[in-house]
Amino acid sequence: MEARVGVSSHGGAVVDGGARKFLQSHHHHHQRPLVHQQDQIGTVPQLLAGGIAGAFSKTCTAPLARLTILFQVQGMHSDAAALSKSSIWHEALRIVNEEGFRAFWKGNLVTIAHRLPYSAVNFYAYEHYKSLLKSIPGLESHRRSTSADIFVHFVGGGLAGMTAASSTYPLDLVRTRLAAQRSTIYYQGLWHALHTICRDEGFFGLYKGLGATLLGVGPSIAISFSVYEALRSYWHSQRPDDSTAVVSLACGSLSGVASSTATFPLDLVRRRKQLEGVAGQARVYKTGIFGTFKHIMRTEGLRGLYRGILPEYYKVVPGVGIVFMTYETLKKLLSHGPFDS
Repeated sequence: MEARVGVSSHGGAVVDGGARKFLQSHHHHHQRPLVHQQDQIGTVPQLLAGGIAGAFSKTCTAPLARLTILFQVQGMHSDAAALSKSSIWHEALRIVNEEGFRAFWKGNLVTIAHRLPYSAVNFYAYEHYKSLLKSIPGLESHRRSTSADIFVHFVGGGLAGMTAASSTYPLDLVRTRLAAQRSTIYYQGLWHALHTICRDEGFFGLYKGLGATLLGVGPSIAISFSVYEALRSYWHSQRPDDSTAVVSLACGSLSGVASSTATFPLDLVRRRKQLEGVAGQARVYKTGIFGTFKHIMRTEGLRGLYRGILPEYYKVVPGVGIVFMTYETLKKLLSHGPFDS
């Protein structure tokens, strides 16, 4: 969730959660005995490597991400009979025939523009919250305990995720609106979209759906973290000699799937809230988050809350794999570059 947010997030997402957890673990296992190596690499190249790897991964999986968004928002202005006939293959063919092959990457430049500031805010906010939490009197005496570390990870990660999501949210909303456009083009690009939304809906129109995003932070982090750790522990107990990279890739992917399955309805509500009032259209959901849930359940059933889950699943493994390979390659290059201390 880029805005599967923070240490685990949205929304975009599964890939973000699985990939971040995967990289954290891989970095943790390989850097612990070589503390000086992390210092040599430095914060700036780490941020650059993570940001570029995330942007590259999202570019590679953008067609699946756009299909997810299109399915998520289908129920807003369509009847149930029309929705039952849709499939991934049918929708992909429609995009190629009506909009052209390049349309699979609609909104991707905004996703890339969102990636680096989001990563930077999340990184620095997490470090700040972590040091703040560790200074709490009750935790100072338990600095090296596992329970204190988990508390700092969850709370610090959650607060950092909320901070990063809130500060970069307008870019996420614009990305959704650009990706959801079909043949009729209302927004011409990032700046035109920002200007048009502020003019038509006011400044707070840029923050539609933020509540659903922030509500998903805690569950997303908790599920991703606990599933990942449980799977990794079980794997090591059964096959202790397996490669750390393979274990992390598999566990990262599965924890991403688990996290996405649990929080996908919130992500769907967020997307639909983001599209409320586009091009002067009448509002569909006139209540808050829970009222929107009830409306979708009443009109589309439980299945309506999981529209688009399949393309979301399909991008997990390639997304995690691409992030890892790109991140490791860039880290090696940047460690010998101008940022090397």
